Amino acid sequence: MAVKPVVQTGDEVLRQKCKAVTKFDASLEALLRDLKDTVKAENGAGLAAPQIGVTLRVCVVDVDEGFYEFVNPVIVHAKGEQTGAEGCLSVRGKQGTVTRPQKVKVEFRDRHGRKHVVTAEGFFARACCHEIDHLDGILYTDIATDVYDLKDEGEE
Repeated sequence: MAVKPVVQTGDEVLRQKCKAVTKFDASLEALLRDLKDTVKAENGAGLAAPQIGVTLRVCVVDVDEGFYEFVNPVIVHAKGEQTGAEGCLSVRGKQGTVTRPQKVKVEFRDRHGRKHVVTAEGFFARACCHEIDHLDGILYTDIATDVYDLKDEGEE
């Protein structure tokens, strides 16, 4: 298992626009494995490569619909609107209110370079948008209407 440290806000890698993947090889498979292992260990819903210090257009999303590996993802269509709380493994101890599309269509490559399209709705759409934003150096705190500290357990 390769659980990597999650980069925290303030680190410049989170603000970089990531490069497209051009080689679909063992190093990409290792990166995807590291992302999956790390997001599972952190009990997150998704993780993007820059969050473990890698500036490639790769992210994973783990939601009720399944575990998705996105390589060079692009949102090609968005519809509707949803507003809700969002957090991030790279912004510990905070949450914010963010408006995202209710439904998105994402084109992407898999680990072998094959092209796919998925339509995501609700929380799945929110998670896709959040992780794809990371690939462009955007944090949810940049687009949130408010950001607030999470209270420690037991506080009122």
